[in-house]
Amino acid sequence: MKMKKGMTAGAVLLASAALLAACGSKSSSSSDSKSDTWTRMVGDVIGTMDPSTNTDVIGGQQLVDTMEGLYRYNGSKLEPGLAKSVVEPTNNGKTYTFHLRKSTWSNGKAVTAKDFVYGWQRTVDPKTKSQYAYLFSGVKNADAIMAGKAKPSTLGVKAVDDYTLQVSLEKALPYFNTMMVNPVFFPQSKATVDKYGKKYGSQSKYILTNGPYTLKSWNGTGNTWTESKNNKFWDAKDVKLKNIKTQVVKDPSTANNLYKSGKLDDAVLSGEQAAVAKTNKDYVGLKESATFYMELNEKKVPAFKNQKIRQAISMAINRPQYIKNVLKDGSISAKTLTPQGLFTDPANAKTDFAKDAAKGEAGTYTDYNLAKAKTLFAQGMKEAGVSSVSVAMMCDDTDASKNTAEYLQNALEKLDGLKVSINSVPFKTRLANAASKNFDMVISGWSADFPDAISFLDLFTTGNSYNDGSWSNAQYDALIAKSKGADSTKPEARYNDLKQAEQILMKDQGVVPIYQRVSAHLTNPALKGVTYSPAGMYNYIGATLKR
Repeated sequence: MKMKKGMTAGAVLLASAALLAACGSKSSSSSDSKSDTWTRMVGDVIGTMDPSTNTDVIGGQQLVDTMEGLYRYNGSKLEPGLAKSVVEPTNNGKTYTFHLRKSTWSNGKAVTAKDFVYGWQRTVDPKTKSQYAYLFSGVKNADAIMAGKAKPSTLGVKAVDDYTLQVSLEKALPYFNTMMVNPVFFPQSKATVDKYGKKYGSQSKYILTNGPYTLKSWNGTGNTWTESKNNKFWDAKDVKLKNIKTQVVKDPSTANNLYKSGKLDDAVLSGEQAAVAKTNKDYVGLKESATFYMELNEKKVPAFKNQKIRQAISMAINRPQYIKNVLKDGSISAKTLTPQGLFTDPANAKTDFAKDAAKGEAGTYTDYNLAKAKTLFAQGMKEAGVSSVSVAMMCDDTDASKNTAEYLQNALEKLDGLKVSINSVPFKTRLANAASKNFDMVISGWSADFPDAISFLDLFTTGNSYNDGSWSNAQYDALIAKSKGADSTKPEARYNDLKQAEQILMKDQGVVPIYQRVSAHLTNPALKGVTYSPAGMYNYIGATLKR
């Protein structure tokens, strides 16, 4: 998901992993915040609360808080949500039958299997323009529907009865169950979507939810909003925390001050604030399944089609120095797109996919080597038939993102003939510009949607809605397709397909990975029991707040 997705230092889709944050610290008990309210911070405003069209982690977290799908994560454990159990497929892995528990929408009306059918059909319908529709690939007829060759009603999902949902796949997908935690697979009320039309998902009064919390006081553009306990939620007895207040904070210095004054319970820091925070007893370093990277627009800047130029750009970046001097939060230099700790070899769980794929030549193109970078760049420029290239680097308008852009600008302009300017824009504007390919270079990022390398590698197949730089490699596409097709039920063969694909992506530098985020938090220890999923989302069910 684009940081799904907001990041502190990388701009991104992960949206500033500042996804927690809020009211508290020792002094919070004497502040004007209520003892039953947790106040967290995010890096920007909510883009949308439409499950079909949300693309970033800010909206994603609000949807996880206020909606309930088939499953949800309790830490790293996948647990039943509206499904009564975690389903084992039949028909050689191609049929999933979900028996749903009885539950209601926040307006008291029943949530049924038909709401899942409608939500899924709406998402794959090309008219909805869902960037996440590609996740349905493998569900019967999904690809044909997305290509405009079949009607949404032919999607392989049906309501056998009000509380039985059946899904038919064209091929076995070993990660299918884990995908169900993504908001794009949540149920949707057709009556609500029809009632609000284009306004659906744009403000708290234009949505209908069924999760542990209901969203209040969100006007679509404001910098604060509140979630309150939903007493109609099927598992309301386990929702102990009554309110979650969210505040947009773009500056880490401001976040640090708000935490110290008891106005934030969780502050996400970077730069000097992160470095100093490591000595604080409230410091927590959260290793995320999130990679920040740079995309180069091959359609807008023809020179970026040259492999040597892309390799040179990557090798001109001194990642350890950048992390030490700019981020200062303990993040990890990225040698692959897939983050460490997300995926392991099925034949040996001790073998980390990211570290394994970085072995050999493919891993050398993320090593800092300015001399080689200059040589490659000169060769690439000659092959491209140009003597100079002037480009704009797009980033978010936060201080942390600007600091990242300035470091990269300085590093890249050491390549003779490359001139880089900085274009800092609001988070929503960056997302929109990237999606419409209106950029030269963009600092972006991705947070795992589920614990599998395909969650990252699928993004850069030819034509994928998130492949904003338009990189394309036929061998790469074939390996990804093979991992989903002929080798999908052969764990070791599938692992090797994905490993080879990662190595092709890294040798070609189709995307330039920069770092895997370890977010630096100052967190009020008064909150107990909140868990963090492989998809980078917090689960507040069961959490208690004792100030």
